[in-house]
Amino acid sequence: MPRPFWFIFIGHLINTTGGSFLWPLNTIYLHDYLGKSLSLAGFVLMLNAAASVIGNLLGGYLFDKIGGFKAIITGAGITLAALIALTFSHGWPSYAILLVLIGLGSGIVNPSIYALAGAAWKDGGRKAFNAMYVAANIGVAIGSAMGGFIASISFDLIFVSNMVLYLIFFIIAFMSYRNISDEAVSGISSIKIQGENVHHYRRNMRALLILSIGYALCWIAYVQWQTTIATYTQEIHISLEQYSLLWTVNGALIVLAQPLLAVFVKKFARSLKIQIIIGTFIFLVSFGVVAVSHHFSGFMSAMIILTCGEMLVWPAIPTIADQLAPKGKEGFYQGIINSAATAGRMVGPILGGILVDHFGMSILIIILFFLYVISMFTTIFYDKGLDKKFQTKVV
Repeated sequence: MPRPFWFIFIGHLINTTGGSFLWPLNTIYLHDYLGKSLSLAGFVLMLNAAASVIGNLLGGYLFDKIGGFKAIITGAGITLAALIALTFSHGWPSYAILLVLIGLGSGIVNPSIYALAGAAWKDGGRKAFNAMYVAANIGVAIGSAMGGFIASISFDLIFVSNMVLYLIFFIIAFMSYRNISDEAVSGISSIKIQGENVHHYRRNMRALLILSIGYALCWIAYVQWQTTIATYTQEIHISLEQYSLLWTVNGALIVLAQPLLAVFVKKFARSLKIQIIIGTFIFLVSFGVVAVSHHFSGFMSAMIILTCGEMLVWPAIPTIADQLAPKGKEGFYQGIINSAATAGRMVGPILGGILVDHFGMSILIIILFFLYVISMFTTIFYDKGLDKKFQTKVV
């Protein structure tokens, strides 16, 4: 990776690690420590996700208007201020209010840092966004593991640790992102899209929106592993330790299997489009395994299959968004993609809970199959009418 990209990689890792201290424990803190109902806790988390959607769109817009450095510092500043306040005031309702502000601030940062990564390693193609994906998963694995340990000592330390790590991220961003890429921070949105370019821009935007629909549907299904499937494993007497082990294997595979992934992509999935279609089909297979599993070994097999799918799909989507984006719209395109993912994570728990409560787990799995099939069709047809240069090979 280019030296400037390393600063983005490390910053993203630290940012994700800090955030992962808190997000897995939000429901526990709201319910067990603040005494709020699970319904109210879910509503607060939905507001947090909604704020992230707004932040994603705003962050992409700011990246294009004022540059990557200022956009990231703006979002990071909002989040850091909220985390400092949370360190000293984490009762009710301040916790809920600050959680919404954290969602907004982190939402602004996410598309900006992905767009900055694409600009800092322009020749990297898929490699740049795959590296960001790996950094995020390392951060989630470290943060989730450390968060549980720290929370067992004191929940107050969770807030302090999160704030300290985000302060480190803010310092890294402030010191190194300003001059990381002239292309990324030059505010090139002043270039007007006119004439023949208008037609290309509209076609690219239409393609991005179609792709985003499939991306959101994939996330609606994927997030069931953290909600309805998590509850289902408890009902069939799979322990919390075993369920946690599933995610440990998920994180370890994402990091350790990268060399195997590179070989697979080179031989069997040489275009991003094929890569996403194969990955989505693997997602579908993993839920098929869940449908017939009643023991821990079956869920472990399903998780391994699921991880193979996400390693193909998740890095490919922002890569395509970066390729589709005209100059001056890189941030906006990443904002739309990030918003689609966040919307999927927001809708997924609600939809899954309703389906399981009223119709059972089997019906949910069938619905998820249909969502994945629709997602495969959006991937097949998203680029119809685009220039052939967008049907690029993976690099």
